[in-house]
Amino acid sequence: MNQKNGKIEEKAFIFAKNIIELVTSLSQGEIKFIVGKQLMRSGTSIGANIEEAKGGISRPDFIHNMNVAKKEARETLYWLKLLSEFESKNREKFKQLISECDELIRMLTAIVKTSQEK
Repeated sequence: MNQKNGKIEEKAFIFAKNIIELVTSLSQGEIKFIVGKQLMRSGTSIGANIEEAKGGISRPDFIHNMNVAKKEARETLYWLKLLSEFESKNREKFKQLISECDELIRMLTAIVKTSQEK
């Protein structure tokens, strides 16, 4: 495993923790129940897929799982942007998480690209 992968694992774990904290702080109601649940699922799945990639049995398996992590990150970005339209009290937290999610997507894209070129 290279240095970049170790860094992304840590970032994805912290990101998942921050997603859980955000979702639990959302206003009660239908939006929290439905969209918050989607955000929780996709936001915590990023790191889980990175961990799964580490145990990949081949380079294609590794690349596949990193691509799944990237897809989950893109879905998370969507839910964050959508929820931010309804949760004005957490505006700064949403901006921070959107930025972190963008960074995870860039890192995952670079890892997949580098792995495909080897």
